[in-house]
Amino acid sequence: MVSAEKLFVGNGCIEEVLLGYQQRLLGATAMHQITLCEKSRRIGVTWAVAGDAVLTSAATRAAGGMDTFYIGYNLDMAREFIDVCAMWARSFNEAAPSVDEFLFDDGNPDRHIQAFRIAFASGFEIVALASRPRSLRGRQGYVIIDEAAFHDDLPGVMKAAIALLMWGGKVLVISTHLGADNAFARLIDDARGGRNPYHVERITFDDALADGLFRRICLVQGKPWSAEAEAAWRAGIIASYGDDADEELFCVPSKGGGVYLPRPLIEARMIGDFKVLRLQRKPEFTFLPKDVREADIAAWCAETLDAPLQALDPNRQHAFGQDFGRKSDLSVIAPIAIGKTLKRTVPFTVEMLGIPFEQQKQVLFYVLDRLPRFIGGKMDATGNGAYLAEVAAQKYGALRVEQLNLTAAWYLENFPPLKTAFEDGMILIPQHADLVDDLSLVRTVRGIPLIPDLRTKSIEGGKRHGDFAIALVLAYAQTRSGIVEFDYRGADERPDIRDDDGPPDDDGVHTWWRAPLGARLRGSL
Repeated sequence: MVSAEKLFVGNGCIEEVLLGYQQRLLGATAMHQITLCEKSRRIGVTWAVAGDAVLTSAATRAAGGMDTFYIGYNLDMAREFIDVCAMWARSFNEAAPSVDEFLFDDGNPDRHIQAFRIAFASGFEIVALASRPRSLRGRQGYVIIDEAAFHDDLPGVMKAAIALLMWGGKVLVISTHLGADNAFARLIDDARGGRNPYHVERITFDDALADGLFRRICLVQGKPWSAEAEAAWRAGIIASYGDDADEELFCVPSKGGGVYLPRPLIEARMIGDFKVLRLQRKPEFTFLPKDVREADIAAWCAETLDAPLQALDPNRQHAFGQDFGRKSDLSVIAPIAIGKTLKRTVPFTVEMLGIPFEQQKQVLFYVLDRLPRFIGGKMDATGNGAYLAEVAAQKYGALRVEQLNLTAAWYLENFPPLKTAFEDGMILIPQHADLVDDLSLVRTVRGIPLIPDLRTKSIEGGKRHGDFAIALVLAYAQTRSGIVEFDYRGADERPDIRDDDGPPDDDGVHTWWRAPLGARLRGSL
């Protein structure tokens, strides 16, 4: 990889040398106690981490210094890492480092681990181990587990590293993937699904290129950069990995693909009493007079929506998600309630087809005005959906209604927690074959859960495009967004205008002013 010594000499700043993705990773380790990094091969992640290790161990205790423990899976990895650390130390004008080879005592009297060490004037050291320690207890420091997917016992390595955190420090786990069933892939899945509190960084080959990897290679090799040269180099690298390119370069575990939510899992979370409420009008409805359209939709809302809305528990917080459609695709509103046990419930859904923009707004506002303890929602603001999302944010507040242009990165962040809710039995949805089809349409594409460009046929013969799946992931994301609910009373409530002769409130306390029903504020942390 690139030599730091070729880029700066002496009191240079590491941020001036590292590329964007390398900087973001080190920034994450500064913010999170345990960071997982799934990465492309040969993009200089370990090289950058070695520089971070030197800065960490060369610093005084008052400046946050600590020992660093690097855990590879063989002796060559340990030796290579310590050599890179020595290079960084020279570049930072630390005292000329000497590498000490020794036997590391991990508390097992029958075994010692071959290791390499650099000691600093700060009193701290970098120790690179050739295999996993049985224990790091009693120590404090920065643990780096490299190529974690290739360790024979990653859970054992993690156990030793996490025990160290009792004394302070942090853990960074780095690896390319080695299959979807590997312990590292499961660790990543559990983190994204919320089963563990670890932070995840994802760095693909294209991420590295976008941040200037090939430009840096050209700089070090003394060659001119051009977009054409970069494209040819990228194609050559991908071709060299052949069928393994997705796993080796793009963070996609092999065998990881296909249906994201299995049908039996979806069906196990369905309740027959919950309803799918459908509203469809013919194309000519759009051009009827405004008062005719409004009256028609008002009557439908009163007849169809009043009963399920009145049945909602007034003590539960409610949110919503909406996937927008106008002609060919459905527009789906998915209200969601948060139970006392934090189980989420979708009591009904509203599906609209062929409904004009203004009447979609009419239906949406009818629902939202009647959701108890309303904490907001997230809306698909892609394309024509931008109008409806904007007017909803204008009415209910930009803090409560988020207008989203859905991206692969957003799906990667928000589909795994929804999947965890299905797996853990923490969500209930209406029982309907079309909803099963919508959720089954979610596929893992290059490691990211997405709705592919496919259509399914509803039981009534119409086409669907995973519409409920999008509305549901939006609604579930809103329930995880840290909404705070609060009430208020006006500033003009003064004792001198209090009517103590009036009847007491429901709680038996005389009040001279009360916020009218609906005069509520919601905020977001």
